[in-house]
Order: sequence, then structure tokens, then C-alpha cells
Amino acid sequence: MYSEEEYLLLSGIQHFCFCKRQWALGYIEQLWEENVLTLEGRLIHERVHESTSAETRRDKIISRGMAVSSAKLGCSGACDVVELHYDDEGVTIFGREGRFRPVPIEYKRGSPKENDADRLQLCAQAMCLEEMLLCEIQAGYLFYNEIRRREKVDFDLTLRDKVYRLFEEMHDYVKRQYTPKVKSSKSCKACSIVNLCVPKLNKGKPVQGYIDEMLGE
Repeated sequence: MYSEEEYLLLSGIQHFCFCKRQWALGYIEQLWEENVLTLEGRLIHERVHESTSAETRRDKIISRGMAVSSAKLGCSGACDVVELHYDDEGVTIFGREGRFRPVPIEYKRGSPKENDADRLQLCAQAMCLEEMLLCEIQAGYLFYNEIRRREKVDFDLTLRDKVYRLFEEMHDYVKRQYTPKVKSSKSCKACSIVNLCVPKLNKGKPVQGYIDEMLGE
């Protein structure tokens, strides 16, 4: 179990899966820049989170921007959307009558990815909800803005184990204040912090060190 002081941002697992160095630069060294891709993604999430009030429909309640956390994973964050489907075998929700089956939904720009980055983030959200609500969530959905449809994600043991392992590694990096060496790939061209990462140098020296040298410190 982790204390609240040790909690990491839940959304960081998506960045960590994409590039461990990118995550370390942003979350450990506090270096970040936006590009068109990250700006588009941020605007999509802002639209989803415009209202944090719950919307009630005939068969479900739609909650936006629900805060979640997990002491087991050592993380906290917010779900874009959690659909609470009326279900006699579901769980009780404070302030609501009846029982519900929670289904997390994450909104993303673009289209489905080949890697597990988005699926891991969604699974981590589900694991937080399970810990908070004392329930089991079997699946959730990723909504991609480019294709305008949902993709179902099953939270199997393989995906859950990977979430645990990655958060353990992230906590270890934070504890050691470790930033991985550069591993250049074609993905570097789309990275918003490529100019801060300086992949061409490929020496593994902390970026803050280069900045200090340039400033003469």
C-alpha cells in the first residue's frame, strides 16, 4: 500500500507505456511542452469535463470527471466518464437509490493504437474504481475522436498484471529520481518534448544538466 504523499498521476501510465523517458522528463524533471497533438487531446478532455454533474438517463447515470484513486497502485486521477448502469447485482452508490454496474469510458484523439498505452490507462481507472467501490469491473470502453466510435477493452489478468508492474516501476523511478537514457525511434517525431529530450545526443545525461550548463550554472 502507498501513502497519499506517494501517489502518482494515473494518466502517467499512458505516457510511461509510450516512452519511459518522456514520462520521467515530464513527471520527475517537470519538463513539458505542447504540440498540436497534445493540444487536441487536451481540448477533447476539456469538452468531456465541461460539466462534472451527473446526467440521469432511463437505464443509467453518466458521471463526468469522477475522481478516483488506489492505495494499491499508488495513484490518483479522474475518469473522463463513468456510466453507472442500473443492475440488481451491482453495487450501491452514496446518495443514489438502487444498485449499479460501473463502466469507465476514456476519450482519446486519433484512432486505436497498436500498443497498450490507452488500454492500460483505462484498466488502471477500473482498478481504482474497484478498490473504491468494492466491486469487479470486467470491461470498459475507449472512444476515439477520429473514428467516432467506442472500442471495448476487457480487463483480463494479463492487462491488470501489466498495470501493477508498470506502476511499481514508475514508483521506483521516482524514488531513485531516475530518468532513462534516450532510445531514439520514429515515435520521437510526434513527441511534444523532443526538443527537451534531445534524442540526438543519446548520452543519457539528465536534461536539467544540459539546461544548467547552457545557463552557466
